[in-house]
Amino acid sequence: MPWDPAQYLRFAGHRLRAAVDLLNRIDADAPEHVYDLGSGAGNVTALLKQRWPKAEVTGVENSGPMLERAAASHPEIDWQRADLATWTPPQPADVIYSNAALHWLGDHSRLFPRLLAQLRPGGTLAVQMPRNFDAPSHTKIAEAVRSGPWRTRLEPLLRPPPVREPAYYLDLLRPEADEDLDIWETAYLHVLQGPAPVKEWTKGTSLVPLLEALEEPERTQFEERYSDLLEEAYPRRPDGSTLFPFRRLFIVARRRI
Repeated sequence: MPWDPAQYLRFAGHRLRAAVDLLNRIDADAPEHVYDLGSGAGNVTALLKQRWPKAEVTGVENSGPMLERAAASHPEIDWQRADLATWTPPQPADVIYSNAALHWLGDHSRLFPRLLAQLRPGGTLAVQMPRNFDAPSHTKIAEAVRSGPWRTRLEPLLRPPPVREPAYYLDLLRPEADEDLDIWETAYLHVLQGPAPVKEWTKGTSLVPLLEALEEPERTQFEERYSDLLEEAYPRRPDGSTLFPFRRLFIVARRRI
């Protein structure tokens, strides 16, 4: 998909909160090989490099525009273009970190145990994924898809909720994880500014494949239809702000020694 770094980074400050919360829960003093899966524009990967300046930090991303932006902004970091579904490190990793990326991949029943197995014993897998798919920001996407002449083209692109409940990941990882396996959820209340901010937020993520499948004028018409559906769910407050609750799932697992 043609990810737009500028659109994604419009809400970089809000998106960064979960990334930092995940990073702060990693107990690793001096890792040698650190990988950021789904590194995007590289702003979070840069935090990993700041945390572990002596480590070999590699950002792994499948989007060419995102990698170009990342490499230009952070030449001190290694960047690798790869499909996250099949990626493997050249040597066992000390830390595999992934912020808001693995929900784009299917078959988590195989993916998560495979990632844990790519760590050295005692290495850490740290993952954050959105689990907001039952919120209006996402359910209204499906409603907009089914309410216009674009339905036959867009409906096949709709996905069922890609992230399961926390206990599912606990059961997946517990056989090979240390006893301090940590899984939790956090609901963030983002205070957004500007016109149609929730639509602009999803325009950098969930709307990307749908908008790419349309041509003008239908692309704009679909976007406007979705924006109209969001107005009641996310009304603008008297001060001009819009409240956007967003739930995220966190996993920190160390491979058993």
